[in-house]
Amino acid sequence: MKKEVRNVGIMAHIDAGKTTATERILYYTGVNNRIGEVDDGSATMDWMEEERQRGITITAAATTCFWRKHRINIIDTPGHIDFTIEVGRSLRVLDGAVALFSAVEGVEPQSETVWRQADRYGVPRIAFVNKMDRPGADFKNCVKMMVDILKANPLVLQLPIMEDGEFKGVVDIIKNCAILYDRDRFGIEYSICPVPKHLEKEAKKTREEMMEALSLIDDLFMESYLEGGEIGEEEIKATIRKGTIEGKVIPILCGSAFKNKGIQPLLDGIVDYLPSPEDISPYKYWTEEGEEGAFLGTPDEPFSGLVFKIMNDPYVGHLSYIRVYSGALNTGDMIMNCTKSKTERVGRILRLHANKREEVKRVEAGDICAIVGLKGVATGDTLAHPDMNIYFEAIEIPTPVVSCAISPKKKDDLKKMWLVFNKYTVEDPSLNVRLNNETNEVIISGMGELHLEIIMERAKREHNLEMVTTPPQVAYRETITKSVTGVGKYIKQSGGRGQYGHVILNVSPIEGTDFHFENKIVGGAIPKEYISSIETGLREAMEKGVVLGYPMMNIKVELIDGSYHEVDSSELAFKLAASIGLKEAVKRANPIILEPIMRVDINVPNEFLGNVIGDISSRRGRISEIGERNGFKCILAYIPLDEMFGYTTHLRSATQGRGYFSMEFYHYAPVPQHICEDLMKNREKNQTEVLYG
Repeated sequence: MKKEVRNVGIMAHIDAGKTTATERILYYTGVNNRIGEVDDGSATMDWMEEERQRGITITAAATTCFWRKHRINIIDTPGHIDFTIEVGRSLRVLDGAVALFSAVEGVEPQSETVWRQADRYGVPRIAFVNKMDRPGADFKNCVKMMVDILKANPLVLQLPIMEDGEFKGVVDIIKNCAILYDRDRFGIEYSICPVPKHLEKEAKKTREEMMEALSLIDDLFMESYLEGGEIGEEEIKATIRKGTIEGKVIPILCGSAFKNKGIQPLLDGIVDYLPSPEDISPYKYWTEEGEEGAFLGTPDEPFSGLVFKIMNDPYVGHLSYIRVYSGALNTGDMIMNCTKSKTERVGRILRLHANKREEVKRVEAGDICAIVGLKGVATGDTLAHPDMNIYFEAIEIPTPVVSCAISPKKKDDLKKMWLVFNKYTVEDPSLNVRLNNETNEVIISGMGELHLEIIMERAKREHNLEMVTTPPQVAYRETITKSVTGVGKYIKQSGGRGQYGHVILNVSPIEGTDFHFENKIVGGAIPKEYISSIETGLREAMEKGVVLGYPMMNIKVELIDGSYHEVDSSELAFKLAASIGLKEAVKRANPIILEPIMRVDINVPNEFLGNVIGDISSRRGRISEIGERNGFKCILAYIPLDEMFGYTTHLRSATQGRGYFSMEFYHYAPVPQHICEDLMKNREKNQTEVLYG
């Protein structure tokens, strides 16, 4: 029964306690017989070597546990902004999420980022205010920040019980009782007691606020409440569930995962309030013709699913993580990769527990699993029954903003290195790899310095690759600022059959997409069989701009005319003609260099505010707003990425180690003229070094 299934993600700012909470969930549900810890590298979900060394989550890990006869499929996601794709692609396929907040720091910058991602995919959430045992924990302030910063509608279901500054347990607002963790340090045993005297008034007020909020969700509930009758626990929970699934309220629980307090009620909250796969169906899809359809998410429908993650396992090979949306999938079934128009046979099907696997013969709608051995599958591909040709909404891939050049210490390892890093791009679409033919270096681009560092560490550990690296560089782009018409001709005659391709292109700037192609040929000036080759030639030309050779973006190309030769024309000729035509047009379209601008959230003590603001200005930054959070000044600024390298060390030094920041990509903006001139000088210098050593 899919009513007894919960597909849930754990999301939060870095160091809010996601992995620690997940470890407790695995312990209390009986999956593990011991509690793993992040600090000593024994956490089940942080299975990658780099995760254990650094004490952070890098890759989203999936696991399954059972609570109150419900199957809970959990994905523990990273909190660091460099690995934001792991959160985004997990939320794309999950039915619900647990948002963790530190009771000390409250809503932090990355909390906002993952919250916005959950909003984008319409994921129902419950919140867990963690670290109530820490000095400075402030439950009320954390709830207030959810309202002020996230614009959430919190529904407080628990209050913390503090005695002499120590967190003892929680008040259950629905049951009007206290849960005290005072006997067992592992949190398995706890006592149910009356609400402490000093919290009775607050608990009563909180319950009234809860009932009033629920009255706005359901008319029948409102009638019962206004009549003054006794409303049962099940009816209250059913209304909370309805409001949560509809996104009208966010149930708020609290506890301390590290001290093993409040995890069982959190599990109850997951079962009671977060949706099953049936609750959020139907699942929309689109046909090849653009028509919209929907699956109800039952096992009786044709099979469909979405690939949301790829992994290369050293033992079982290529793993494709899949969310099954409809129908059933059995070992040996034939399925269609609709995105690639390719049919494949299903080999082995695995259920997941971090890096451990359990082989199964069948999965059904609502399940999350991994398939072994699918070829050519990428993140975001739609899989379906061979008779279906459909597409689910794609997964949003963030734009890489930092690049680094690497070369092998041994020249013979260049091909191996190229293959290794290309394999990583299949696992992680936010990573980009290209070869610089001038220098014989591999250029890798990612979401930040840590992202690239982790990838290179993996290459060294997993494939014994010794590399020489250059410092990270900014991933600049090129674009155009005016519309022009370009002509591309490729004519080659060398005896016998020649080559002939001729295109006329309208090239113009466009916002919101890197590249858009339209075929506006009428009357058969160019046969249809050459149109795809023309688009391929344009896309390849987009990879290298005319100013400094950076990839181009925000360009629209319309194919308006051209000509062909009945004998000499070929796909290659039109591909080359298109490339020539685009480059010729771009040169006349006032091309400019673009640089990535980062949205930077900086938190500093008040006494250092002036110095930090001055430093932001010196980094070509623009301050958007200054607020206050937990006694710290919060600065929201937009700063070019080129100015942010090494900022962690600088900020710590300038604030005596007390300042911290987070950043994420915001948009691309034109580079100032003096910076552009410096880039050109550096490029000329590098080319001279390549030529003359």
